[in-house]
Amino acid sequence: MLTLRGPGSRPLCDGSSRRDFLRIGALGLGALALPNFLAVKAAAPQAVRDKSVVMLFLQGGPPQHETFDPHMDAAEEYRSTTGEVQTKLPGITFGGTFPKMAKIADRLAIVRSYQSRNGGHNYEKVLGADNNAKATISAIASFLGGATNAVNGIPSNVLVLPEAVKDGLKLKANFETGSLPTLTQPGILGAQHEAFNPVGGAALKQAMELRMSTEEFEDRKKLLAAFDDLRRKAEPSFARVDKFQQQAFEVIARGIGEAFDVSHEAEKTLAKYDTSGLFKVEDWRKYGNMDRTTNLLGKQMLLARRLVENGVGFVTVSDCGWDLHADGASAKGMIAMDVLGRQVDHAVSAFLEDLKDRGLEDRVLLVVTGEMGRTPKINKNGGRDHWGDLTPLVIAGGGMKMGQVIGKSDTQGGRPTTEPHTPANLLATILHFLFDVPQLRLRTDLPRDLKPLLENGEPIRGLV
Repeated sequence: MLTLRGPGSRPLCDGSSRRDFLRIGALGLGALALPNFLAVKAAAPQAVRDKSVVMLFLQGGPPQHETFDPHMDAAEEYRSTTGEVQTKLPGITFGGTFPKMAKIADRLAIVRSYQSRNGGHNYEKVLGADNNAKATISAIASFLGGATNAVNGIPSNVLVLPEAVKDGLKLKANFETGSLPTLTQPGILGAQHEAFNPVGGAALKQAMELRMSTEEFEDRKKLLAAFDDLRRKAEPSFARVDKFQQQAFEVIARGIGEAFDVSHEAEKTLAKYDTSGLFKVEDWRKYGNMDRTTNLLGKQMLLARRLVENGVGFVTVSDCGWDLHADGASAKGMIAMDVLGRQVDHAVSAFLEDLKDRGLEDRVLLVVTGEMGRTPKINKNGGRDHWGDLTPLVIAGGGMKMGQVIGKSDTQGGRPTTEPHTPANLLATILHFLFDVPQLRLRTDLPRDLKPLLENGEPIRGLV
C-alpha cells in the first residue's frame, strides 16, 4: 500500500521518512515484491518477451456449430441453426452470425479439434488445464513474468468484466456474471498473482488505492504537491538503497490509472468498438440467464487493448450468457445467437483491426474460447446441452501462422477426427508465446508443480 504520511511522521535528517520510503520501495503495489520482480527481469530479460495475451472467455459454453464449425451438410438436428457464411478461406464457413470475422478469416486460426474435456462449468480444468498448482494460465504467466509491469507498475493479470466499462452496473454473483472464480484463486502461487479486477475486490485493488487524508484527497493540488514533495525528500535516500528499490519508487510515483480510462479514446475509436446498438438488453431480460447478458463487450475489448498497450501481460475478458439449453434458463431454441454471436463478431473484428492499425498485431495474441462446447444434436427444446468432446477455439495474431483451420471434426460436429488438442496444449502455446521456455527452465525458484508444464508442455501443432 502506498502511504503518504502527514506532518506527524518522524523524518530522517534528509527530510524523508526512512520507514515510509522503505515501505514503498520494498513492497511496490501492496505486497507485490516489485523490486524483487525488477531484479528477476534484469537477471534474465531474455526469458520474458514483450508480448501480451487477451483471452475472450465465452462463459456458459459456446456451441461449435453456430460459431466456427457449422456442418450444414449434416442432418437438420445437428447442423447450425443460424446457417453459415462463407469466409475469406476457400471452402471454410462460419456460423451465420459471424460475417465480420468471416471477412478476416485469413488473420485467424480456427482449431476444430480442440476439446476442453469438461462437461460442466469447471473453469479450473480449462483456464488452468487442471494443473497440480491449481493455478490459471494467467496466474502462471503472472508468476513467471512478474506480478506488475516494471515500467509503470500496472498489474500483469487483469480481469475485465462489463462493470469495468459501465459505472453502477450490477450483475448477479454467479458463474454466468463473468466472475470466473478461479481467476481470484491462483493456487499455490499466492494472492499477488490473482487477476486484478479494476472495479473492486481483492488485495490488489486495495494496494492500488492512494491513502491520504480526506482534505488532501479532495484538494488535487495538495495531492500532486504531496507526491512531488515525497519524491524530492526521498531522492537523497536513493544512495542508501539498491537500484531496484529506486525503480520501484519510480513505478509507484508515475501512477497507472489512465490505462483503465477509455474516455481518453477518440470518438471514432469508441464508435468502432461500440456494441451497445446491436441489441437492447431489456428485450432479453425475460429469458432466464440472459438477464446477465450485456451489450458492452465492445468497450470491454477496447479496455483490453488499452491494457495490453500499457504493458499488461494477460487480460481475461468475460462475456456471459452462453448456457444455451433452451430449458427456461435461456432463450427458446438458439435465438440468443443473434445477440451473443453478433456481439462477439463485432467486438473481435474491431479489436483485431485496431491492433493492426497500431502495429500491435504480432505482439498481442487473442484467444477466443469457453469452458466447453455444446451437444452436436439439438435437444427437444431446440437448444444444445453441455459437451466436453469438442469446444470452439479461435486464435489470432501473435505473429503465429494465421489463415488456417487446424484439425477436423466428425460429420456431426461432436468429436475430433484428427489429433485432439486440449487445454494443456493451449496453456503450452501461451507459455511459449509469452516466454523463452528453455530459459525459464533454468530458474531455480520454480514451484515443483510448475516444472512439468515447462518441461512437458506441447503447443498446438501448426501455429508456430
